[in-house]
Amino acid sequence: MFLYSQNRYAYNKKANQEERKAMKKNWTIKTGKALAACLLAFSLAACSGTPKNEEPAAGQYKAGTYTASAQGNNGPVELEVTFTADAITSVVVKNQQETEAIASAPLTSIPQAIVDGQTLAVDVVSGATHTSEAILAAAEDCVAQAGGDVEALKTAGNKTAAEKEAKTLDTDLVVVGGGAAGMAATIRAEELGLNVVLVEKMSFMGGAISISGGNQVVMGSDLQKQAGVSDDSVESMVEDFMANGANLNVPELIQLYAENVGATTDWLHDSAKLNFDLDGGLHKLAEYSHDRELAYEGGGASAAKVLREDVEASGAEVLLNTRASELITDETGAVVGVKAADEKTEYTINAKAVLLATGGYGNNKDLLNEEMKSALYYGPASSTGDGIVMATAENVNAATRLMEYGKRYPNGIEVSEGIAKSTIAGNIAAFSESAILINKEGQRVVNEKASNRTILETELKQTDGLLYLLMDAATFDIFKGKLATGGISEGDINGWLDNNGKTTPVFAHADSLAELAGIVGMDAETLENTVKTYNTFVQNGKDEEFGRAAEYLTKEIGEGPYYLVEQKPRFATTMGGLVVTTSLEVKNTSDTVIPGLYAAGETVGGVMGDDSPSGANNGWALTSGKLAAEAIAEALK
Repeated sequence: MFLYSQNRYAYNKKANQEERKAMKKNWTIKTGKALAACLLAFSLAACSGTPKNEEPAAGQYKAGTYTASAQGNNGPVELEVTFTADAITSVVVKNQQETEAIASAPLTSIPQAIVDGQTLAVDVVSGATHTSEAILAAAEDCVAQAGGDVEALKTAGNKTAAEKEAKTLDTDLVVVGGGAAGMAATIRAEELGLNVVLVEKMSFMGGAISISGGNQVVMGSDLQKQAGVSDDSVESMVEDFMANGANLNVPELIQLYAENVGATTDWLHDSAKLNFDLDGGLHKLAEYSHDRELAYEGGGASAAKVLREDVEASGAEVLLNTRASELITDETGAVVGVKAADEKTEYTINAKAVLLATGGYGNNKDLLNEEMKSALYYGPASSTGDGIVMATAENVNAATRLMEYGKRYPNGIEVSEGIAKSTIAGNIAAFSESAILINKEGQRVVNEKASNRTILETELKQTDGLLYLLMDAATFDIFKGKLATGGISEGDINGWLDNNGKTTPVFAHADSLAELAGIVGMDAETLENTVKTYNTFVQNGKDEEFGRAAEYLTKEIGEGPYYLVEQKPRFATTMGGLVVTTSLEVKNTSDTVIPGLYAAGETVGGVMGDDSPSGANNGWALTSGKLAAEAIAEALK
């Protein structure tokens, strides 16, 4: 395949202010070409107003400008391609709805690669496969319209891979992984005066937080008090987490989390400038005895963007599209660096400390049990357990725990075979209105404000292991307005509504309950009686079947059209990982600390037990990343 230039930026910590400004400008040119820049043409020469569809005297193409679109991850990706008789002169992404943090790399690099190589033999960008494939499919369409040979261009431009350059870097700390934990650790370590190299295999920093529901535990923070809760405690949080995790949590790690998440939240807000949705307030969740979860302003993708900008300004050297493959150890067994590579360079990164922050292993079936393999996956493509794989290699011999557990949620929709997206933000809003959960028989079967764990356990017992979210017109409008935080676009919703239950994900709708029941093969009388019964509970202010709290029984299911949205188990977050101390030092299978090796975030096992409550994973990633940086800085004094 044609290999495009690497999306990489670096800072010299000791550069003076003017040099940093220049480098920041350079970074903006290289990696800040996000979505707006995608509207620019990538050309071999300046565009000269090529006439539309001019007949050439001779050549490969019918000269002109052609447009085509193909389905991306969040909706259609529209491309405009301009040809002379003998060349592709520009490729422009005109319209798209892709997630910025994930899609910005292919939206810029693939059009450039097509023009530079005069080829369609371009690699997809890891982690953004659907967007990449949409660009290439639309480009193929335009080539065909212009009379070009699509198959020839799919093989054109292939080159024998050049021998990679060997490069050695020396630093205080190498952070492997650019998700929430890795970014927090990098920012904090640079604040504390360490030189940091961050290695990220994807074309962007962001990880799981980028596609998360965008919520975080904020217990003990000034923000929690500002939002109206001042009586929460470390003891209460530990008790809640232990109960939710079936008491499989490592006590000292959940204690560490509870004692430090408040200070981390305030640091994120005050120093990292990460804003929380105080207008939306603290979320009321069954898992928590006190309200302790806030949403990020703009959701998870926005939070990741803020953290990326903080890393950009920190002075760290960041290597994107660079996969770490091996931990370097010395004769004593201490970890003293990392081997990594991009498509042009083999790196040996010597470091006084290594922090593994590579996320979980949900996208590595070799590390999953059969139950997890069967669940719909909705996590990042990057979650392949790289840190765990490297650390458990023979030369390091790190210990793991609770590898058999993963977090499943009950509120997934199957957007393609085996792949889910989350409706959790919409559900939270809908259950504050009049939405209820019903099974395929049209029966209400659970308190909709119960814990996710309780709802999941109920869901798994139903026919086909699924539930439906039933909403009236007013509630559905509120529900769909919240789905963007889960990467669900308005175009997606409209397409699913057009299918009207014929294919998954089921977004069925009808003017009457009886008609709606017919669409999904449900008994109409049962559904109508379920709604009547629920509305009676609302009128009386008491749910006599499942105990839904009175504050969530304020609105009857009202006027249609009515909507049914499928709810299936979804899975992304893994509970297992490396065994660590309270200083985030990794231990080996002999229960001895491995000098120089640390872990943070989802790479650590045992914090949550067998299940994690809402907002917990983002909070732990950021808290443990910050704590790891502080522990490393102290150890290197």
